[in-house]
Amino acid sequence: MLRPPAFGAKLVSFDAADALKVPGVEKVVPTANGVAVIARHFWAAKLGRDALRATWSSPEGGGASTKRLLAEFRELARGDGATVVDTGNVKGALDVSARRLEAWYEVPYLAHATMEPLNCTVKIDGDHCEIWTGTQFQTVDQGVAAHILGTTPDKVTIHTTFLGGGFGRRANPASDFVSEAVIVAKAAGVPVKVVWTREDDMRGGYYRPAYVHRVQVGVDGAGSPQAWHHVVVGQSILGGTPFEKFAVHNGIDETSVEGIADSPYLEDTKAKHVSLHSPKTPITVLWWRSVGHTHTAFAMESMIDELAHAAGQDPLAFRLALLKGKPRFARALGTAASKAGWGTPAPAGRARGLAVHEAFGSIVAEVAEVSVEAGRIKVHSVTAVVDCGTAVNPLGIEAQVQGSIAFGLTAALHGKLTVEDGKVVESNFHDYPVLRMSEMPRITVHVLPSDGKMGGIGEPATAPIAPAVANAVFALTRQRLRSLPLRLAERA
Repeated sequence: MLRPPAFGAKLVSFDAADALKVPGVEKVVPTANGVAVIARHFWAAKLGRDALRATWSSPEGGGASTKRLLAEFRELARGDGATVVDTGNVKGALDVSARRLEAWYEVPYLAHATMEPLNCTVKIDGDHCEIWTGTQFQTVDQGVAAHILGTTPDKVTIHTTFLGGGFGRRANPASDFVSEAVIVAKAAGVPVKVVWTREDDMRGGYYRPAYVHRVQVGVDGAGSPQAWHHVVVGQSILGGTPFEKFAVHNGIDETSVEGIADSPYLEDTKAKHVSLHSPKTPITVLWWRSVGHTHTAFAMESMIDELAHAAGQDPLAFRLALLKGKPRFARALGTAASKAGWGTPAPAGRARGLAVHEAFGSIVAEVAEVSVEAGRIKVHSVTAVVDCGTAVNPLGIEAQVQGSIAFGLTAALHGKLTVEDGKVVESNFHDYPVLRMSEMPRITVHVLPSDGKMGGIGEPATAPIAPAVANAVFALTRQRLRSLPLRLAERA
């Protein structure tokens, strides 16, 4: 498929003459979302697409720019958005606090960067359709395919194949890669397999939204939070989807604020105000492994660490004091710290940082041990403790936690998508790197026996790793890193 080169661009015209000269190319057909080059095999289709000459309209206003969008997000964060939580007199409490701290945290747009690029095979036979694809959203895909073909879902059969990574990309409410394949098969009149290159998905897919957090905290003489004012700015991933009516209420997308509105740290804070701005942009967004927790855990655990250091207290002791009424959190955090050797000297040139966060009903505490080598952050080990309720398969839990930490470290150390003139700049693993084997830390996973309600395990361990590493970097260098990916300032 030849797809729009920029968000908001529309096809004006195309010339298929050169594409049809490529050996193996059978036909070229326009579709609702671009131009399909149909060939006997992938490489012929790829060369045929490269040979297409197409004219596209320019995006409105010159196209989206992440630099400009983040500036707009920061401006929005200076004022309150839609109210998520409002308890007590926050302004008054901030004014009379012994000390006030303010911090801004930012996270960029992120690609899912699956190892296996998107692909889907479709065979249409009258009013029946068979689909072969690796998908996380079979029911939605089935309904969308039926709608395109003017038939009923019971006449659409989906064969779910093994997939090389999904992370939410293959659970798309728009069923983009499945619907596209159905559209192409319908237009072509033959069974087709649509294959996306990695560049296709990197530059024309769906992304974890960028977010800006502005946090103001008033503390008492002991450093404990007495007032918490938190503004979140970022796109809604559910707005405009069939899930909006279930998870967006009064302008609040629950996935944008999960992990803040229900944070155990804030339960006893009498004055708190959390609000959300959900600006709309042309950039297509989607859930990403750990969803809202990917950015809320970073903001919350970083701010709690800042409060601990501002109070001159040990970060573990400070957290445990705030979690005194939360035994499961305290046990997970205390166990992780103990197993990691918290309170004992780290090896020379290293330091430790910690974080604890609940997502999808499971509590995960992580302690990261880091060093800085030639100006780059090196994560040597991660100690993870999991309370997911009943543990059915401890080895499966261990594997999921290891994978989640590797996935989260990719974002913490490398992940960032840049948009200029409506186009995504990055295109493949050379300029959007994922964690390499040489960067993989030693991970130790401890599963706690628990009588808590059974939680999920495929995603929760992704959220705490970025703040754990950032907090360790601060302990080592005294540089507080408040944006992802983590980058150390150059020393003069």
